[in-house]
Amino acid sequence: MTRADVAPTPLDLDEDELVACVACGLCLPHCPTYRVTGREIASPRGRLAAMRAVQLEGAPWSGEFAAAMEACVQCRACEAACPSSVPFGRLMEGTRERLHAHPPERRAWHRRAAEWLAYRVVVPRHWLLFAVTWLLLVAQRLRLVPQRFGLPRLRARSLGRRLPSDAPATADTWLFPGCVMDAWQRDVHRAAIDVMHAAGARVAVPRSGAACCGALHMHAGRADEARTLARRVISSMPGTQPVVVDSAGCGAAMRDYGRWLGTDDAVKFASRVRDFSEWLATTGVPHVRATGERVVVQDPCHLRNVQHCEGAVRDVLRPAYQLVETDDNGLCCGAGGAFSLTEPELADAIRGRKAAALRRAMGDEQARVVSANPGCSMHLAAAGFSVAHPAELLAAALARPDDRHAAPTTGGEPP
Repeated sequence: MTRADVAPTPLDLDEDELVACVACGLCLPHCPTYRVTGREIASPRGRLAAMRAVQLEGAPWSGEFAAAMEACVQCRACEAACPSSVPFGRLMEGTRERLHAHPPERRAWHRRAAEWLAYRVVVPRHWLLFAVTWLLLVAQRLRLVPQRFGLPRLRARSLGRRLPSDAPATADTWLFPGCVMDAWQRDVHRAAIDVMHAAGARVAVPRSGAACCGALHMHAGRADEARTLARRVISSMPGTQPVVVDSAGCGAAMRDYGRWLGTDDAVKFASRVRDFSEWLATTGVPHVRATGERVVVQDPCHLRNVQHCEGAVRDVLRPAYQLVETDDNGLCCGAGGAFSLTEPELADAIRGRKAAALRRAMGDEQARVVSANPGCSMHLAAAGFSVAHPAELLAAALARPDDRHAAPTTGGEPP
């Protein structure tokens, strides 16, 4: 018998929430892991049954249980489909927190080292993340980074320049920079600031404390680390101004800070958080020219299923672009934060379904994909799609007809 055979303590989940599932199965068509495997344990219903078995029935705290929990993308599409309003995301976070504190099986040393390096050392330290990014830039120029990784083309000029920022005392809006997006997709931030200025906003960018929102840590069960990062983010952007976020995953996490921390300050801060497109749709889209370009809309899960503001993306882009919808009802692309790294086979299978839907939407005509989340854009770019952020498309549409700057993209050519 190993330490995996018995849980050290129950999962400590809310039992009312845990038993709220009536096993109706309406979530199944919306679950990406169930769609690609057909296995009950890979569905929300099956995972909830496994959680109940461990907490309420004394089922073994096993490696199989851990694997089933870790194989969830946490897209939360099941929540949007659930007639019983089961808070699956909250239950999964609680489960992963317990698994992180009491792993039933010892992970391979290289995975433990990689997770410690990423979560504890690099991502929370902006300067170190940028140092690593400079190394990646060199490797990219030497053609040592395969395209399948989806890394955007890094530019020394962009990395070497700070984001433009109004003084916090005079600004009426904050823009959250974050970690990976600021390092690898900083030009998206520049585009967002250009559009926000065109809309009449005075935009401040925090210079410290906003290096990471904690979303990746919370998804991995590293809840204490996530809460520490959340406190830093809150302190970095004081006041009552809206906090605009151009990463769907970060925005969803920051809107949940009240629950994470349980303080009045965190609740107030969370109420200020707005997705970039949501903020722009409310403020008013600046004058843009009709480009005539067709773009296929990809809804990031945390924009669609958690923030529920995917319609704002369409509202702000429609004056400038011809929008094309997919027929997959917003099924996940498989990125899932670090999911594409920890579960590559599942992530590739899920992306395959999304790629097929995108190609059906494109038809015979090549078109760019628009996505409001950096993880989605890189994951799709790794499959050969040309992906742009809504801010990039709008910034390009603000340009004069004789502007020589090419419309920015993330990734390679359309498939």
